[in-house]
Amino acid sequence: MKNPFRRNDHNSEQVIPSVKTGLGTFGGVFTPSILTILGVIMYLRFGWVVGNVGLIGTLLIVTIASSITFLTALSVAAIATDQRVRTGGAYYMVSRSLGVEAGGAIGIPLFIAQALSVALYTVGFAESVVSVFPALEFKLVGIVTTIAIAALAIVSAKVAIKAQFFIMFGIGLSLLSFIFGSPIEETSVEMWGAADRHSEGFWVVFAVFFPAVTGIMAGINMSGDLKNPSKSIPKGTFAAVGVGYIIYMVLPILLANRADAMTLIEDPMVMRKMSYWGDAILIGVWGATLSSAVGSILGAPRVLQALVRDRILPPWLDWLGKGSGDDDSPRLGTLFTLGIALIAVYLGNLNVIAPILTMFFLTTYGVLNAAAGIEKFLDSPSFRPLFKVHWIFSLLGAIGCIAVMFLINALATGMAFVFVIMIFLWLQSRELQTAWGDVRRGIYMAMIRTGLLNLNRKKATKTWRPNPLVLSGAPTSRWHLIDFANSIIHQRGILTVATVLISDHLATDRLRKMEDNIEEFLSKRQTQGFARVISASDPFTGSVDFVKSYGFGSLIPNTIILGDTENQDHMENYCEMISQFHMLDRNVVIIKDDKNRGFGDRKKIDLWWGGLKANSGLLLILSYLLSTSRSWYGAEVTVKMMVPSEKAASDAKRNLSVLIQKLRTGATLEVIVSNGRRIDEVIYDSSSNADLIFMGMAKPDENFVEYYKKLQSWIHKLPTTILVLAAKDISFGEVLLQQDVFRND
Repeated sequence: MKNPFRRNDHNSEQVIPSVKTGLGTFGGVFTPSILTILGVIMYLRFGWVVGNVGLIGTLLIVTIASSITFLTALSVAAIATDQRVRTGGAYYMVSRSLGVEAGGAIGIPLFIAQALSVALYTVGFAESVVSVFPALEFKLVGIVTTIAIAALAIVSAKVAIKAQFFIMFGIGLSLLSFIFGSPIEETSVEMWGAADRHSEGFWVVFAVFFPAVTGIMAGINMSGDLKNPSKSIPKGTFAAVGVGYIIYMVLPILLANRADAMTLIEDPMVMRKMSYWGDAILIGVWGATLSSAVGSILGAPRVLQALVRDRILPPWLDWLGKGSGDDDSPRLGTLFTLGIALIAVYLGNLNVIAPILTMFFLTTYGVLNAAAGIEKFLDSPSFRPLFKVHWIFSLLGAIGCIAVMFLINALATGMAFVFVIMIFLWLQSRELQTAWGDVRRGIYMAMIRTGLLNLNRKKATKTWRPNPLVLSGAPTSRWHLIDFANSIIHQRGILTVATVLISDHLATDRLRKMEDNIEEFLSKRQTQGFARVISASDPFTGSVDFVKSYGFGSLIPNTIILGDTENQDHMENYCEMISQFHMLDRNVVIIKDDKNRGFGDRKKIDLWWGGLKANSGLLLILSYLLSTSRSWYGAEVTVKMMVPSEKAASDAKRNLSVLIQKLRTGATLEVIVSNGRRIDEVIYDSSSNADLIFMGMAKPDENFVEYYKKLQSWIHKLPTTILVLAAKDISFGEVLLQQDVFRND
């Protein structure tokens, strides 16, 4: 039989065995959620909350905290009614919306937090049991309890849910006992806490209480075991949030009327004293800790199972993705989770990591809100939830989660963020491929649309940078063209590598395949850019037509980079192509490659000056960008100028030195007296030892072919030489003279 969990070369959608039966809304979502919400904080810390901030302050805290949870529930409902939520709950939702990297960055911490939460709750249970029965050994109780709840989960999720029904009965009994209880002392209700004593601040108390309302993830994590997740998750989650809110709004009224503030603050078990039957509160405390532990032991392995099936975890953990029985229960994953929990129980005190666990849960809530908000904001046709929520509510939920995280523990928040970012970067470096889409493409499209609509055709000299189009032919044989283009964009400009094939009829799929091959070639050389392959009957007219049409709106290539022609039969067509590029207001950069030396040592660049208002402004910009690139970093740029006499040399040095210093490009000046030599002789004598030479070209006219042939005769013995023809639509002298442009602070 073929292994459904065999690892392929690319990531794929989860392989989900058929599930014959599933849990309903009440047992699968509402029960685990409400039991986690009505937890130890309600029993052991709610009196402390009322004592510190008073009745009104407590009701306000409950309302704010529940509002954040409610907003998250809205986002969860929107996502759950748009897609089939499979095993993994929150991880599944995030990965299918924001991508596998974001999902994994949330899913891994979520699994760790839930696995350690099992230990956190069983340790709390053990401490309360030992306080009543001191003869028992603390670690032994914790270990036995952990193994017992894991055994429940391994047998079946349904069995564990049924066990939670008994726990719910115990919690309900404790609440009834408390409601029918009586005051323990004479007291007057304090609305905002006592002013004549020291008490904790509002937000400190809020931070302590907030984890009490973060239990909705317990039901969401059971998504893979539900008959109808898109129906059960919203209904069960909203019901749990609503019931929890009502209970948390009623209990403060009773607490405030039955004891004074100091008693509420100092006695964690004050509810036991107020109850009709005090031991019922003990049953409630034990039930709360056990129910939370059961919720975690059910949720953690299912998140782990989803992570493995999506190829997030390394291959040697594939066995954790297997399911057992008709309900696809992750029994091996449960044993793995049990091992982590037992280690944590044995170590004992989890107070140090408890804040970080809360951070991971809140991070998950925040990202869920962000996912729903982004999906709705982009308004993609594929996002059609039955439960519709305006994106502003999801945004408010995300902001609320982040704010609460910092209020609870800023240091733990920072640690959680760093951990999540590290996992995200690790997954991104693996370049995982998925069989499902996500919203990232929609985000990019929205950003591009906004940017393009805000770009206009007016040239902005202050922000000019090259967006090169390289006419490379076969990229593998003309890598120097792409290398130069990549060096001058500094990973900011947009690079396009274009190839014109001489053919009238080439299939579109073949052209696309060639483009894919070129982009793969670029990627292997750590170069980011686009590839375009076109066919034309003539390479020169084809290139011109392509430059005319390529681009979108005002975002078009402004610099055409090509190699020098060696075929004299093509000279007229080649020069006409350059003339057309100039007429299209494109900069033209022609690279004559020294096939023996290439770019040499990339240490010495010579720039021959022809005046700031001609091509020299662009020459300076390109040489500066090149010398400050990673591959040419530290190269010395020398601006060279030929003059006929010593007097002219003195004047040139004085004027150009001031200008070059003002331009702040880091270039040095060298003025050379010709002493009767021709310009080509001077260039050869002065620059034959350079690694790269920059020279300007005259504007094309009716004699441009003869001019270019003469230019070729000048440079054919020189090192690699770059001929530059600046576009006529922008003054590159103004670009250089802008304040703070190209400043090397």
